[in-house]
Amino acid sequence: MLDSTTLVAFASGTSVYSAALVWTAVEEGVVLVVPATAIAATWSQLRDKEHPVMEVLMRLPVTVVDELTADRARAVGSLGGELRDAHAVLCARDRCSPLVTADATQYLSMDLAGVEVETLP
Repeated sequence: MLDSTTLVAFASGTSVYSAALVWTAVEEGVVLVVPATAIAATWSQLRDKEHPVMEVLMRLPVTVVDELTADRARAVGSLGGELRDAHAVLCARDRCSPLVTADATQYLSMDLAGVEVETLP
C-alpha cells in the first residue's frame, strides 16, 4: 500500500527505493494499492513534468486504486486526522498490507492497530 509521500518520491525521482519497490512489484506481480486521496494529494504536489510518471504508475497492471465511494468516505472520515493519511491506514488495514511511506511521523497520532508501517530509507 503506497501513501502520498511514497508516490511523490516515485514520481519526482527523489527515491531510488520507491522506484525499486514499484518495478519489483511489476516484475513479481505484487499488487500496489493506491488510495484515491493519495493520488489527489500527490498530483497537487508534483510539477507538470512529473505528472506523466504518475500516469504510468496508475496504468501499471499491478496498480489498484482504492476509490473513495460514499461508504468508503464515511469509513475514512471516522478514523480522523488528515483524510489522505486515514485513507492510507484504512487501505493497509483492510488489505492486510504494509503501509509504505517516506514519512512515518505523519501517522503518529493515528490508531495503527493491525497496520505495519514501512518507511522508505
